Amino acid sequence: MVTCRRCPRLNAWRREAAAHPPRRFANDTYWAKPLPAFGDPSARVLIVGLAPAAHGGNRTGRMFTGDESGRFLFEALHAAGFANRPESVHSGDDLVLSGALLTAACRCAPPDNRPLPGELDNCREYLDRELALLRRPRVLVALGRLAFDACLRAFASAGAPLPKPRPRFAHGARFRIGDDLLFATYHPSQQNTFTGTLTQGMLRSVLRKARRAAELDRLRRVRG
Repeated sequence: MVTCRRCPRLNAWRREAAAHPPRRFANDTYWAKPLPAFGDPSARVLIVGLAPAAHGGNRTGRMFTGDESGRFLFEALHAAGFANRPESVHSGDDLVLSGALLTAACRCAPPDNRPLPGELDNCREYLDRELALLRRPRVLVALGRLAFDACLRAFASAGAPLPKPRPRFAHGARFRIGDDLLFATYHPSQQNTFTGTLTQGMLRSVLRKARRAAELDRLRRVRG
């Protein structure tokens, strides 16, 4: 996946961003490649964002690392018991996720943080494969509407029966899809966090519910 070149616009943009960093990152060496998932490979909880930030994940080489969205997200992940520390600074900072895998619907930084529909389609394979590798029953947490739609497509690609009517995005929503669960929350973008649309309490609540759901489903399976 890190060698993927399917999207010419994204391929050019992430390299352009790396070649012209803001002054505060002028001495940094940018990752400037598609981003792999980060976290616990044996997790039952998959947290799905939209795409790396041009000077966040595209710079550091780790999902949600090096920008304000990531700072907000990792603080909540730590509070919910998924992370061993409340901040993610760079790929060598000894941060560990336990019980959760962090990924995105689009693996390259897009202009204006908005991947095109065709670019999301090009990335579908990677999310589909990650979903297939997760231990069951699985719990997905979608960060934002576009990530929510990507999760539904991944379930459909796996042959899971989607509820009718089709689930609609809403913060705090929870849907049972076959044996799996899908939770939704607003994306931790500055547009949402700075305006109070998404607070730490709101995000932590969704993450804690996802963690409890994964633990309860696992225990039910063990007990038969």
